[in-house]
Amino acid sequence: MNAWALQFSEPVPYQTGLDLQHRLLAARQRNEIPDTVLILQHTPTVTLGNRGRDNYLLKTPEEYKALGIDVFHAERGGDVTYHAPGQWVLYPIIYLGGSEADAHGYLWNLEEVALRTLADFGIAGFRREGKNGAWTEQGKVAAIGFRLKRWVSFHGMSFNVSLDLSGFQTIVPCGLVGQPVASMKTVLGESCPSMEAVRDRLLANFSAVCGRDLETFRTLEESPAKLRKIISEA
Repeated sequence: MNAWALQFSEPVPYQTGLDLQHRLLAARQRNEIPDTVLILQHTPTVTLGNRGRDNYLLKTPEEYKALGIDVFHAERGGDVTYHAPGQWVLYPIIYLGGSEADAHGYLWNLEEVALRTLADFGIAGFRREGKNGAWTEQGKVAAIGFRLKRWVSFHGMSFNVSLDLSGFQTIVPCGLVGQPVASMKTVLGESCPSMEAVRDRLLANFSAVCGRDLETFRTLEESPAKLRKIISEA
């Protein structure tokens, strides 16, 4: 199945990314575009999913503002997490109809993408029963929270590469008290791969696991006109 993938080279404010997802979601529901995957980094942001509670926030609104961290209540599944440069966020806007109409199966697929990417760089990742995402012995590396509307997905997965993890100390990550958060740099130290290398493996593994033949665009300028129009309006 053919699909598009678009990378953003500069960190994207969370609201901008959300507006863009909503436009792509509507276009995909109308079958105006093929399945489309965004891969980007966000400026520092805390988001709370449907299960997230304000008591998972360990700072006041004023303190978050002073730290330069935006706070959003998002319509995705899951609890509370943190985004910042050095973390890839994968937003698949894909139709999950027919044999793919299985939210649990899609969750498993996103976890598999993360685990295969960790394995590509020699990191032993694993699932934990009753807890979504991808884990290492040092802590959780990938968090997953998505939503389906008319069986088109949006939101998705964050994958920690080399970000400053101190932002996670301002929340109870994923609502799990005492559970550490890690990154590839936590595990590999100075051997941590580049963001570009990890990006390429995330997209390759998504293509393999989710059965999409991705045509990847590194810049907006090289993407199809229809996609450029949607993004320019966001």
